[in-house]
Amino acid sequence: MRIEIICTGDEVLSGKTVNTNFSHISRRLQEVGLSVVWETTVGDDRETLLEAFRIAAGRADYVIVNGGLGPTVDDLSQVVAAEAAGVELGLREEWLERIQGFYRARGREMPPNNRKQAMLPEGAELIDNPIGTACGFAVDIGRARFFFTPGVPREVRRMLDEQIIPRLLERSGMRSVVRLKRFHSFGLGESRVDDRLNGVEALAPDAAVKLGFQAHFPELETKLMVRAADLETALRTLEPIEAEIRARLGNYILCEDDDTLEGVILNRLEAIAGRIAVAEVGTRGGVGSRLAEADAGRWIFRRGVLAVNVAELAAILDLDPGSDTPKLAAAAADAVRGQAEASYGLAVLIGTGANPSEDGEGKVYIAIASAEGVVERAAHIVGGVDRTRAGGVEMALDCMRRHLHGLPVHEPIDFERT
Repeated sequence: MRIEIICTGDEVLSGKTVNTNFSHISRRLQEVGLSVVWETTVGDDRETLLEAFRIAAGRADYVIVNGGLGPTVDDLSQVVAAEAAGVELGLREEWLERIQGFYRARGREMPPNNRKQAMLPEGAELIDNPIGTACGFAVDIGRARFFFTPGVPREVRRMLDEQIIPRLLERSGMRSVVRLKRFHSFGLGESRVDDRLNGVEALAPDAAVKLGFQAHFPELETKLMVRAADLETALRTLEPIEAEIRARLGNYILCEDDDTLEGVILNRLEAIAGRIAVAEVGTRGGVGSRLAEADAGRWIFRRGVLAVNVAELAAILDLDPGSDTPKLAAAAADAVRGQAEASYGLAVLIGTGANPSEDGEGKVYIAIASAEGVVERAAHIVGGVDRTRAGGVEMALDCMRRHLHGLPVHEPIDFERT
């Protein structure tokens, strides 16, 4: 089965928009055992789109086209698909009603140009988009089956998992079940994790499990993929390898599968009826924003104090501005906890040491305050200002996770200068 992905849009072709949709689509297909052979990026031009469709139709079995299903004049996928397939466009009344209902539910009237989104090539198979107005569809062009998806990331991801991948698996003749297991870790680089996990695949018979990594600093994703006759067999095959990975990576594992570090923290706090408040310098609000987004109205995250420097933080929290940075971090954690009447105060101060960015590296000071006292962690993260900021935010949240679960907060990481 040869699959091609065509991504459309002038903004993607010019580089103004980073093409994350392609990487996601390709990765998800790989994870279920389907390989992408070609990728093409085309601008919003009718002739070049038509040429791209015809080339893909002559060399691929299946083509996923991403983008160009919007209501504006530069959204050309439907009209070019119809031309390439040699059919006319026709109005799909059921989708037009869906669009109208979408607007009615929001107390608005549908703009006239949205009618364009209900115009599909005659005979096309409708592919549902449950969260948007762009109608996906499938149509045969030449020898290939084309699947058309919108460019909005959350829409294409939902449609890919629920609509397109099941169709591709059915057409491929794969009757087996694919199971993907993911571990998210912080503190160990890809090469070190690879070394620690050397040989784990051999725990599964007949090379049934494939081990892979995806680094997106500051986290590393370790993936296990297994194909089996049924889900029960897949889970049984993965079980010993999962246990071995947990044993070898230990406290560096933040969470698994779709969980997030901030979600783990908030779930633990909820379980013990805890509350948290945060004080930050040099993070651009990274710690508080992640906690706030994951909180989802539970009011576990009580307060976030963000300052541009330590002097401003000291003024906000009524602290001694002359304190050295580690003492100020501890005092800030305790003060923000008290002001918010929270169970825990978390302070992270980044790039506030002497000459912190002299060689492109910076200091990170972390403190966690509770009724039992203050726990502190300091690090000198290597790799430049942006890396220090990202690593410092992750380290602060990881220290909080570790503290809540009774784990040591001082284990060394690969990204700090010792």
